[in-house]
Amino acid sequence: MVAVPVPGSKSITNRALVLAAAAQGVTVLQRPLIADDTQGCAAALTALGYDVDAPGGAAEWRIAGRPSGPAVTTASIYTRDGATGARFVPVLAAAGHGTFHFDASEQMQARPMAPLLAALRQLGARIDGDALPYTMHADGLRGGDVVLDAGISSQFLTALLLAGPLTRDGLRVTVTKLVSAPYIDITIRLMEAFGATVDREGNRFTVAPGGYTTPGTLPVEPDASTASYFLAAAAITGRTVTVPRLGKDSAQGDLAFAQVLADMGASVTLERDQVTVTGPAQLGGITVDLHHASDTMPTLAAIAPLAAGPVRITNVYNTRVKECDRLQACADNLGRLGITTTTGSDWIQIEPGTPHGGRVLTMRDHRIAMAFSVLGLRVPGLELDDPNCVIKTCPDFHQLLGALAARWEAMT
Repeated sequence: MVAVPVPGSKSITNRALVLAAAAQGVTVLQRPLIADDTQGCAAALTALGYDVDAPGGAAEWRIAGRPSGPAVTTASIYTRDGATGARFVPVLAAAGHGTFHFDASEQMQARPMAPLLAALRQLGARIDGDALPYTMHADGLRGGDVVLDAGISSQFLTALLLAGPLTRDGLRVTVTKLVSAPYIDITIRLMEAFGATVDREGNRFTVAPGGYTTPGTLPVEPDASTASYFLAAAAITGRTVTVPRLGKDSAQGDLAFAQVLADMGASVTLERDQVTVTGPAQLGGITVDLHHASDTMPTLAAIAPLAAGPVRITNVYNTRVKECDRLQACADNLGRLGITTTTGSDWIQIEPGTPHGGRVLTMRDHRIAMAFSVLGLRVPGLELDDPNCVIKTCPDFHQLLGALAARWEAMT
């Protein structure tokens, strides 16, 4: 068995950091993701006065919770490039008391925040501005009823749900649109692990007040979005790879990418605690809706030219407002490599072809860099303009992919 030690889930790590900061007691995260996004979230919590011991390279992180809220009444918080930190940490500040200034990188400043900030205003926070940077004047959250459009990012809904137990009266959220719905399952599962109660009836979520209590030790499973690159690598090389500790019990929606590969002809085995993919002689074409697994769109788009027929990816408008316009970035980069694509507002179609070498413009987007690195296993001369941007979620990505390719080569 050729196994890849995929690092911990960013989604789980950052949610758990925020929950642990708000909980009664000490939480130990086992095998958290150690990357720029999660370290940025930990640093933001530290700026608010939370006791977060998150050393780089450590197998465990320790967080001592403060149910009463931030330990400071004024702070400047910088959340780097990370959308999860930029959208989750403010709910802790809003539930506290004081004046807090939030800022982030230029890349993150361009990403949507307005629906979340508008909702926090309805719950009692005073916020100057509708995007980063902004200043928040907090005096606790009263709770109540909120109507939310989460069609651009499910993180808006996650942030509000995380805030629910910290409100005075509880929270009732009616969602008009929702993208990447499986991320909400992750949120609810983790909130319940920290003792919260979330009831869902259709598009209405009800969260009881009462705060959080620590589960003590919380293991973090591998990141399914990161796993997609290694599964794709096996699929296009006719090789076999296994990702341990990521199996059918996972709530991570991006694990559905394995089924996409199966529908294209790969052999996929999904067990309780691992997933294995073996690539066919050639993948087949496919039309697939990735609305709820949109972070895997670049993975599929990058390998699509190697399929026997066209690959059409639909219902992924939200990928246009990520770290970059990912849909357009995929189309432009594939074009530079000699591949024909067509795009619409929320879809892309990639025609089969033989990509040639060339320079991929990553737009400082980790997912563009990782996706096209996989294509590089089959395309000599493919280069990235910014290979280091993978530090956002998987600093060791190139080493892991190189080691996997070397192990496959040694087996021939």
